[in-house]
Amino acid sequence: MKILSYNPGHDGAFAYIEDGRLVFSLEAEKGSGYRHSAVTVPDAFDALGELASVPDVLCKGGWWQDGPPQAGGGAVGYHGLECGKVRTGRKRFLGKEVDLFSSSHERSHLLCAFGMSGLPKGTACYALLWEGNIGAFYEISAGLHITKLSNVLPEPGHRYALLYALADPTFDKRSAEYSRLSDAGKLMALASFSTRTQATHSEELIMDFLLQDCEHIRPRDCEALQDLTHYNVGTDDQEFRNFAGIFSDRLFDRFHQFAKSDLKRGMPLLIAGGCGLNCDWNSKWQGSGLFSEVFVPPVANDSGSAIGTAIDAQFHFTGDPKISWDVYSGLSFALDEPVDRAKFDKLESSVNTVAEMLSSDLILGWVSGRYEIGPRALGNRSILAAPFKDSTRERLNIIKQREQFRPIAPVCLEDDAKTWFGCEHPSPFMLFTYRASTTDLAAVTHVNRTARIQTVSELSNRPLFEVLNAFKDLTGFGVLCNTSLNFKHKGFINSASDLSKYTLQHHLDGFVIDGQIYMRKSSVGYQAYLCSRSERVQRHSEP
Repeated sequence: MKILSYNPGHDGAFAYIEDGRLVFSLEAEKGSGYRHSAVTVPDAFDALGELASVPDVLCKGGWWQDGPPQAGGGAVGYHGLECGKVRTGRKRFLGKEVDLFSSSHERSHLLCAFGMSGLPKGTACYALLWEGNIGAFYEISAGLHITKLSNVLPEPGHRYALLYALADPTFDKRSAEYSRLSDAGKLMALASFSTRTQATHSEELIMDFLLQDCEHIRPRDCEALQDLTHYNVGTDDQEFRNFAGIFSDRLFDRFHQFAKSDLKRGMPLLIAGGCGLNCDWNSKWQGSGLFSEVFVPPVANDSGSAIGTAIDAQFHFTGDPKISWDVYSGLSFALDEPVDRAKFDKLESSVNTVAEMLSSDLILGWVSGRYEIGPRALGNRSILAAPFKDSTRERLNIIKQREQFRPIAPVCLEDDAKTWFGCEHPSPFMLFTYRASTTDLAAVTHVNRTARIQTVSELSNRPLFEVLNAFKDLTGFGVLCNTSLNFKHKGFINSASDLSKYTLQHHLDGFVIDGQIYMRKSSVGYQAYLCSRSERVQRHSEP
């Protein structure tokens, strides 16, 4: 069965499943689209261009709707756990009669997590869906019947990000209806700077306000807090950073207490929704001792909604909710124009040369194969650098035009992860936090020595595996800085023209496209590297 699905809203995407295998997931923000974009006509043409044949089923994921579904079955909305709606043979698509399917946004998250997990069909489990709007625990039966156990706290993601907005004097709290989408990740970074665990009286009042039992808190409601600590104090304030960690723990504890008191021990837990990108929280669930295992898909946010709706359709038509998938299921890189040889040197392809340049503190864009699905750069659309110096982290944040408190993640050989980060199991999707066992990796460890690592093996990503091994031969460390290759506020770069432009504007030293090396001629670091290499060659050639 061939199923084409799309999520029309926030973090829009097209996904295609054929005979139980995810063939592609194309996200609207990728290819330098704006973050969190809805799908567009060009996205639809990209999806059609990847199809080998006409699908049997066309799916639309549920999203916010202005009114009730149209008579005869229409769009399914944001909330709801019932099975999807089907209209058989009611639509002509590319000359063929196809079935139409839709299910709720809520259900798409849960089906995505279950379908992509390693849990066999028929496994009962719990699921936690926490995101900007929904914050609830569910029980999923062996027959995939979903029961909502508790709306623990609506809008956990919005409340979490709202604290950052509370302290940020540049955020217009009077006119905004919601917090900014980017602020949750920033608060997650600031929480790592926290050095105390006890809240002050004023901070308790702020937490009572932000965690109150209500459906929606508007930013303008925060004017009630303007006489309290931290209002418009600025995000550089250390006491606010202390409070960020305290509030993060308090919000997590609201959900943890429910799980501890109301859930049976020893069952698997699935985590879905944008809060599933909080590595610290994922690690807390993993270490809680409440669950036999914890799975978070790399598309935990709304980018996985199209996949979840397609899985739901497959379950409806075949009874099978499981798929096989590869995280590198995006589009291939577009060689839309030649690299300008007046501005870039083209070097002979060599993994050893790439490793040598990285060990010489050059910073390189790295493109390999198809782009990774989900919001995290996992080694196919990345910026790579040596992991040793704090100055490297500072330069990377300048390149990416973001705040200096933002951490840089490490990518690590799977076999070395235990040595450097105490990680004893594969962690291929950068979704869990580990503590570094050395002070030698300053560029990729946060102020509290934690790191959200990605582990790499020969099977998971062979090109990156080879670079890490070559770098290890030179330095003794199979670890590199790995951050996303993107313009500010946009998704991953996916064309040669954008990559050349980014390298020149943001002062990367060069880039590598599927092994082919291009170096910016005006890069001071690259010219110094050439001189150093020339001197080494000359010394070796002398008698």
